Amino acid sequence: MIARLRALRVDVTPLRTSRDFRLLLVAGTVFYLGAMVTYVAIPYQVYTLTGSNFLVGAIGIAELVPLVVFGLYGGALADHVDRRRLLVWTGLAQAAATAVLAANAFGAFGDPSVPLVFVVAVVLVSTSAMQRPSREALMPRTVRHDELVAANALFSLGMQVGVLLGPAIGGLLIAYVGLGWCFVVDIVGLLLATVMYAAMRPYPHRAETTPPSLSGVAEGMRYAVGRRDLLGTYLVDIAAMVLAFPVVLFPALVSEVFARPELLGLLYSAETVGALVATALSGWTARVHHHGRAIVLAAAAYGGFIALAGLMPSFWLVALALALAGAADMISGVFRSTVWSQTIPEAMRGRLAGIEMLSYSLGPLGGQVRAGVTADLWSVRGAITSGGIACVAGVTLTAVWLRDFWSYDERTDPHAVAERAARTAAGEA
Repeated sequence: MIARLRALRVDVTPLRTSRDFRLLLVAGTVFYLGAMVTYVAIPYQVYTLTGSNFLVGAIGIAELVPLVVFGLYGGALADHVDRRRLLVWTGLAQAAATAVLAANAFGAFGDPSVPLVFVVAVVLVSTSAMQRPSREALMPRTVRHDELVAANALFSLGMQVGVLLGPAIGGLLIAYVGLGWCFVVDIVGLLLATVMYAAMRPYPHRAETTPPSLSGVAEGMRYAVGRRDLLGTYLVDIAAMVLAFPVVLFPALVSEVFARPELLGLLYSAETVGALVATALSGWTARVHHHGRAIVLAAAAYGGFIALAGLMPSFWLVALALALAGAADMISGVFRSTVWSQTIPEAMRGRLAGIEMLSYSLGPLGGQVRAGVTADLWSVRGAITSGGIACVAGVTLTAVWLRDFWSYDERTDPHAVAERAARTAAGEA
């Protein structure tokens, strides 16, 4: 019994075997945590300066185009330049931009400027979008091929820590020491993480690279769509986020349905808590080889738990259902990331990472629109439950249509076998 429980614990082998993976994981976690502190501070500052909810929402609108453009360009750039250097330079750029936010908040330029906040927010999302594909494309180079599942679980854990702690830290800083110190904390984290990136050893590209261009981006898109196993991972994620993303309805749920607005924060953190628990018990994932089936079943479970959340009679049962949904989403995400890192060729990894980033960045935006419109036309509970049911249906149809995705087995898949052989030849397996 004890041995079985130990087998469930998160596999930390990559932390023991790879110095560069440790640096990449800790740096990425610090980056994400600091970004979430600033994520809280920017909307709060805009609201306190203007009193306008529209302008708070307009921040996301202003960031949308840069996210798409620089996410795709950053992916193409990651397939051509030294990825480690790109991490360093984009990290320094983010630290400089955040320093401008800090100076603005402390009144160094006179009264704090709202237009300046918008400009810097666009710069931050642009540099962050350029950086992330390099970080994700570099990770598989730092661990052995058979450690990729564990490495992706640990990366997911780092992100969840940032999501859970970052907003809490930001809220405490705003309440007790002032808004400007949120940006100072973020700057310190950015600089520390950038030093960690600089301490990694170089990872030169294995073969001749493609300079960033529109044709290179288009080549990456054709490759992503042309491989039915990869296409399945994108469509499942989009189905989950567009059809079953209920976050925008949480305020209405606690106010109108349960009349407990003081519990709103618990709803926002419920999925993250569930994901953290699932990650802590993710040791079993290394023994799963049919990753396509695991993705489908976990994503369908996510939709099912979201549907249950809309039906639960008490607040605490809703929170439980959301926590279970977060756990299922984490499992689906780990296996999606593993398929990507095990099968995408080195020369395409940056561009595909850019496309992946867009799939899980833009999906929630569409999900918020769907949920809001459905709730206004029907009801809050109806919007949540119907979205979960639609997610289950969408994931099921994807599995039926893309049989190559459903039957994916990392032991026999030709792309996984080819990448494993390439890593062996390069001395990275």
